[in-house]
Amino acid sequence: MDQKRLSQIVDRYADQEGALIQLLLDIQKEFNWVPKEAVQQISKSLDIPLSQIYRVASFYKSVSLRPRGKHIVNVCLGTACQVREGPRVMDRIKGVLGIDAGETTQDMKFTLERVNCLGCCALGPVVVVDGEYHGKVLPAKAEEIIKSYD
Repeated sequence: MDQKRLSQIVDRYADQEGALIQLLLDIQKEFNWVPKEAVQQISKSLDIPLSQIYRVASFYKSVSLRPRGKHIVNVCLGTACQVREGPRVMDRIKGVLGIDAGETTQDMKFTLERVNCLGCCALGPVVVVDGEYHGKVLPAKAEEIIKSYD
């Protein structure tokens, strides 16, 4: 982790009360997760108890306290996607990546996440990779999508 960059991000919020969530999101965006060292620096620099930082960070799904891959893969398994082969799409992606939902590949290229709804039910099943939506995904297409990011 680039300590200098972390300090720059934390220092931007030095005089801003109530900015913890935005600070965590900025760190998440920069490093793709919020490392323990970052939490400790936030606590020390902004005089916020560690327990409060961890409580906030663990509440929001958009903040990860575990290392995440370069590519974030979200597979929708909400009702509309569920009935349109969403579970088979998830199984294919798990097989291609060799990980389960909630895990990251050893090479840190991919993190696979299950989501309950992406709000685009007419396109189901839906897979989102790094914010790019792929609709009406069948298992074979899911494999192609993943390999295109490899």
